[in-house]
Amino acid sequence: MVVSLDLSDPATRPQAQGVARAMEKPTLIGLTRGELAGALTQAGIVQDRQARMRAAQIWHWLYIRGVSDFAAMTNIGKELRAALAVHFSIARPEIVEEQVSGDGTRKWLLRFPPRGAGRPVEVETVYIPEEGRGTLCISSQVGCTLTCSFCHTGTQKLVRNLTAEEILSQLLIARDRLGDFPDADTPQGAIVPLEGRKVSNIVMMGMGEPLYNFDHVKQALLIASDGDGLALSKRRITLSTSGVVPNIQRTGEEIGCMLAISLHAVRDELRDELVPVNKKYPLAELLDACRAYPGLSNARRITFEYVMLKGVNDSLADARELVRLLKGIPAKINLIPFNPWPGSAYRCSDWETIEAFADFINANGYASPIRTPRGRDILAACGQLKSESERLRKTERLALEAMMIAGHGE
Repeated sequence: MVVSLDLSDPATRPQAQGVARAMEKPTLIGLTRGELAGALTQAGIVQDRQARMRAAQIWHWLYIRGVSDFAAMTNIGKELRAALAVHFSIARPEIVEEQVSGDGTRKWLLRFPPRGAGRPVEVETVYIPEEGRGTLCISSQVGCTLTCSFCHTGTQKLVRNLTAEEILSQLLIARDRLGDFPDADTPQGAIVPLEGRKVSNIVMMGMGEPLYNFDHVKQALLIASDGDGLALSKRRITLSTSGVVPNIQRTGEEIGCMLAISLHAVRDELRDELVPVNKKYPLAELLDACRAYPGLSNARRITFEYVMLKGVNDSLADARELVRLLKGIPAKINLIPFNPWPGSAYRCSDWETIEAFADFINANGYASPIRTPRGRDILAACGQLKSESERLRKTERLALEAMMIAGHGE
């Protein structure tokens, strides 16, 4: 059963207008500690000698306590709290819609206010609960430039990059909604232990190509992994790229997170069609960059994502070439059953074909898990995200269900 809560009507969510007004002020979310201290002194509300201490206090409230209102920062004087509220915002984006899949997957449609002369924009963020962990799939752009032919997100043109604050806010929203921040009445020193977190892992696998928005993604992920704040281990953060080769080395050196490559084909001519960025950075260049990825080892393997498309890339000859291409790279290959979406020209490989493909890869020394599709009933599965809140007509839903049945023999 799908549960969908539409929060887009201002009559049912009156605080939305207040959030929009608050976000006209500069935000403190997404700033480094140094930038945060600088913002306080530049606004004239904190003296230089107090700036570092005040920045540390605010950082604690933002990322350990998870507050979104300066009034909740109870170890800061009332006058300073009032001045902060006049000059800055720490408001969350508006949740337009929240959907809960029958399998427990959650999808939020978030609306961010205009930037400069722009207009409000929307992105989708997905939470996937699993035994022993919970993974949050975060977007880095509104839309996408890559036009991968099997991907629903690629059918929407790029609107703009997300800022570090907007990327980080997706994590804050998820922790709010899932109860991952301490309750307001818990002692100030209390924090949520790592093993108790609902969001234990994050993946930059939502809308957009993270490496085309490198600086903002880097800043957001470094704040997310800061040990005195959100404190996510860099081994629990994975950045997925379609193969923007020049920034792969920088990702390892400057962010230090795990790397995933959206591969999907083993021949340049097919990958040119499925993942058009391959025309600029072909397979040989991409795989050389992977071999040189900083910190690469058997303990820090690269994940190669491979969507299974019926009659397109799923033969044993493809599996054999995949093993040959990845020789010498500590790697795991995630096989992704294609997730259908309205208007798609592809079908998912038969389950027997996927299993045979996986068996061959495993027999040749590579872990090759088959990703369990999650959140399909709310279009939250891999490749299905799109920013507008699409309410499918009954005929479209029936067509989607028929595609799923045909593709999986279910």
